[in-house]
Amino acid sequence: MPGPMPHGMPYGMPGAPQPSPGPGYGPGPTGWSPQPQPPSPPYPPGPPRPAGPYGPPRYTPPAWQPKKKSSAGAIVGGLLGVMALALVVLVVGAALLKGSRSGYTPVALPSYTFSPPPYDKPTSEPTSEPTSEPTSEPTSEPTSPPTSQPTSQPTSHPTQEPTQEPTSKPVNRTVKANSVYLAGALPATRCAAGSVNIYNHAQFKALILRTGQCMERAWKPMLTRVGITWSPPDYMIAAGRGRGACGDYPPIGSSQAFYCPQNNTIYVSTSATVKGYGSMGSWHGYYTSLMAHEYGHHIQTITGISEDEWRLYNATSSKNTQLALTRRHELQATCFAGMFMRSVQATYPIDASQRNSLMSVWGTLGDQPGYPRDHGNLAHNYAWFRQGYMRQKAFQCNTFVVGASSIS
Repeated sequence: MPGPMPHGMPYGMPGAPQPSPGPGYGPGPTGWSPQPQPPSPPYPPGPPRPAGPYGPPRYTPPAWQPKKKSSAGAIVGGLLGVMALALVVLVVGAALLKGSRSGYTPVALPSYTFSPPPYDKPTSEPTSEPTSEPTSEPTSEPTSPPTSQPTSQPTSHPTQEPTQEPTSKPVNRTVKANSVYLAGALPATRCAAGSVNIYNHAQFKALILRTGQCMERAWKPMLTRVGITWSPPDYMIAAGRGRGACGDYPPIGSSQAFYCPQNNTIYVSTSATVKGYGSMGSWHGYYTSLMAHEYGHHIQTITGISEDEWRLYNATSSKNTQLALTRRHELQATCFAGMFMRSVQATYPIDASQRNSLMSVWGTLGDQPGYPRDHGNLAHNYAWFRQGYMRQKAFQCNTFVVGASSIS
């Protein structure tokens, strides 16, 4: 869709231009009908709720250009080839030792600290760091990280540790000081993916639904702990095409899954997803992380982040400001995806090699030439996914308080 993606469109990974939402169509015959769900929590007064879907970051596999033959002859060409191969090995080896994708320095890693009240600390946090944590942090930090914890805490917050668990806590639903940032890390969650063939619709669909249940087990207790009313998303999963509340899925000319805030539903075409993102590889972990990004949009919806961001979006006529808000929104969902994948690494399982490969893939997702700058560039999609995976806590995914250079 030309121009910035309005928040009346589906949340999802960037893909081809999206069509306008259809006028209230139901699911197609190949879709999986969602079960009735609890009503969404009430939103504060503000602009009408966005009407359309939000899709994922665009993916374009690297284009490898073959070199022309050297006119100097086979011997010289062979020597040059050996030298080039040696250089590639050195560069790739250095990148692997650093635990990051060559060419994608994580520039968006906030280094600030935040200590929530004792009763808001998670009861179960990951017990171990990744086995090959990078030995040094990136040198390029955000230009304007917050200097302290969120400032808009409830005015009646106790100054001393409470003697008993509070029975009710005011819930902050703003983008900058949302109550989700008090929730800490996702608990280590058991989620065995098993052996999955992503090219088989039934197996891919079962993976999406099974890992969706894992996402609920991870996010529900975390949000409930800080007083956020929980409701799960629904799923519509088709082998081919379908139509729902936010229009066609996948959108015409696109391969992306998306989250539709109209009915809190994640829409997926398994064949289109594999066709559009298949160059990433056949390991199912890549695709689970894409679904975790869409689930991140659901978290933004039920916490009020999406509603407040939409209010800010409508409060300005500046297209640049609107695009920056959209990028903050999308990159936060990517960071939430990293948090989830870290929470299940022990049982999914995700070994060190797969973790590095997963992060590397996120360095190929993001805004592409000729498309709106609405999801963040490749380097920042990599950086914010890594941020959620390595630093884990929800406040580390607060993309609404970092400098503009961290969400470009």
